[in-house]
Amino acid sequence: MTEPQAQRLIIHAADEASLARARSNAANFLGAVDNPQVEIVVNAAAVAAAIEQPHATDAYLRVCANTLRNKQIDAPDHLVQVAAAVVHIVERQRDGWAYIRA
Repeated sequence: MTEPQAQRLIIHAADEASLARARSNAANFLGAVDNPQVEIVVNAAAVAAAIEQPHATDAYLRVCANTLRNKQIDAPDHLVQVAAAVVHIVERQRDGWAYIRA
């Protein structure tokens, strides 16, 4: 029997409040669908919030390196960085991922 096709979701968070919603959305998505793939892409003010407030969904975070550099923030090694949040989102959408802004 073959595994069901992955349901792929990218959630964008740009501030602390949207990061909280994105984390909740990701947890709900992971528990609600078969074969889920999810990424929470954070930029702007959400980057500092993500670093300051660790969460169970941190394995799904994709942190904008542009924001880190512009705000002179060091990210912990366990957080995955993407060069630019906007480019990563566009590439994922091109590859068929669903997008929501938290």
